[in-house]
Amino acid sequence: MDELVERVDDQDRVLGVVSRRKAIREGWLHRVAVTVCRDDRGRILVHRRSERVSRFPGLYEVEVGGAANVGETYEQAAARELAEELGIRALPRLLFTFLNRSGLSPHWLGVHEAVVPDAVVADPDEVAWHGWLTEPELRSALLEWRFTPDSHEAFSRYLAFRSAQS
Repeated sequence: MDELVERVDDQDRVLGVVSRRKAIREGWLHRVAVTVCRDDRGRILVHRRSERVSRFPGLYEVEVGGAANVGETYEQAAARELAEELGIRALPRLLFTFLNRSGLSPHWLGVHEAVVPDAVVADPDEVAWHGWLTEPELRSALLEWRFTPDSHEAFSRYLAFRSAQS
């Protein structure tokens, strides 16, 4: 069964409930929540998606996340995805949202940050590999490895956001 999501407009206001598959097929806006995970040393968690996932199998990602369910806030969706994919119970901090046009279809992307333990228990159905990279290592990996389209856009905006906060 396909998951249900809230179709939203270009101001991120709810228009109704649709299947995620239909939202992607029709190019309808919906909400996705992702989290950039850091450890206490400042390294960033990177993972490779399982070959079994339907969207972007085998590609690397800088963030962990997925579609927000009906009635979920960005923060609730981000926390749920961390628990499902990495076995982490945390409340990620929403940094910003933006209308993301990369990926399978356009969507509102809520970018979060969380400091998490470096020992994660990744769901093998979702995550084939994970590791911790410093920012310089990650910048190199983004040029050499095959990442999801969201990873490039979200991480670029994440770095800009962090620089503006400094």
